Amino acid sequence: MFKSFAARTTATMALIVAGIIVVGTVLFYSVIKTDVINETIHYATRLADTIIKSTRYAMLTSDRVTLGNMIDNIGEQEGVEHVQIFNKKGLIAFSSQHGEINRFVDKKAAGCIGCHAGPIAATMMGRMEQARRYVNGQGKNVLAITAPIYNEPDCSSALCHVHPAEQKVLGTLDIGLFEEPLQKGLVVMRRRLTAFCIILLVVACAAIFIVLKTLLPDRSRDSQSS
Repeated sequence: MFKSFAARTTATMALIVAGIIVVGTVLFYSVIKTDVINETIHYATRLADTIIKSTRYAMLTSDRVTLGNMIDNIGEQEGVEHVQIFNKKGLIAFSSQHGEINRFVDKKAAGCIGCHAGPIAATMMGRMEQARRYVNGQGKNVLAITAPIYNEPDCSSALCHVHPAEQKVLGTLDIGLFEEPLQKGLVVMRRRLTAFCIILLVVACAAIFIVLKTLLPDRSRDSQSS
């Protein structure tokens, strides 16, 4: 009877500790995964901002050849799925995928619906609202950022432009990055956390067994002597 009690006590405590460790590991991985994805989105939005600033002079001078070459060069970089610039009407003026040029984007698509959900298009979006994730035609996961190109004072006053000063948004830059590096990083992290969880479970269960084996015999001797 006493051995049965010891076995039940050991099993119960082992299950409780195992549950705590597993739940804690899952929650920890969930938090880390969210942080990694958010940091990747912040990186992508900063990249989009950098591209807009880098192409600003070519836009001001209406140098379409230079601007087109810059978009092509960016689109050829490893990890970039697409880069495109379209005007406020949705007409694609520049794209790393040349077949898209002079086509209209779908304003009901994931990257556009955030601004065009209402009767009047929104002109300001937060960083997280600019991001969307989808699977492209080749079955690859893509993280895309939609960044507005704002009308600054030197834009409306440039000789080659006819944009009125009250027009807030001139166009939009859309860039897509393959998620493969992100997914690989998450897989490695998940495997390491799983291995750590298993090691921790083994150590915890062994510690419980040793402690109970040390304490319970004393209780057995006390009960026998009484």
